[in-house]
Amino acid sequence: MKRILIIEDDETIAAIERDYLAVNEFEVDIAATGPEGIAKGRSGRYDLILLDLMLPGTDGFTVCRALRETLDIPILMVTARQEDIDKIKGLGMGADDYITKPFSPNVLVARIKANLAQYDRLKQTGRPDRAQIQMGNILLQEDARRVFVNGEEVELKNKEYEILLFLMSNADIVFSKETLYERIWGYDALGDNATVAVHINRLREK
Repeated sequence: MKRILIIEDDETIAAIERDYLAVNEFEVDIAATGPEGIAKGRSGRYDLILLDLMLPGTDGFTVCRALRETLDIPILMVTARQEDIDKIKGLGMGADDYITKPFSPNVLVARIKANLAQYDRLKQTGRPDRAQIQMGNILLQEDARRVFVNGEEVELKNKEYEILLFLMSNADIVFSKETLYERIWGYDALGDNATVAVHINRLREK
């Protein structure tokens, strides 16, 4: 059974999220503050973290950055904010995906399942004939999940790595943002395609 940590200060919202996830056979814990969420998240007991952005005291951005120092599991950021700058900042801190309130609980469950499924696929042992991919000055070691540019290792976030792997594995094909979103996140028309643009821009910077 997959374990989810909800970091949410609103007890009503946290309870609704917990109940829907429990019905879908997830084991759920709740943390009501940023420091509590960081402590629980770092325990290594969870498969995915559902993180509210607007937490009292230590906000979701800070929590996400702290968790990313030791964790590579999916982090799904939840917020009532609509501004693109918040989405860009959250993804830049290491969040894998972003969902805006209000949302359907069924959509939330679908997004969680898709992120977990994609993460599990990437954690499987790579095929021998795809142990590494070389394109120009970029070398991607699939089994080790490492990327080198001009011989220097470059650290990538989860989704940055997944996008690069997908593009390098399909070098002769042009994909739309919508197609990339469906292929990388594993579902169609449920998310924000700006997420793809943010990750692509961060890849280009590196």
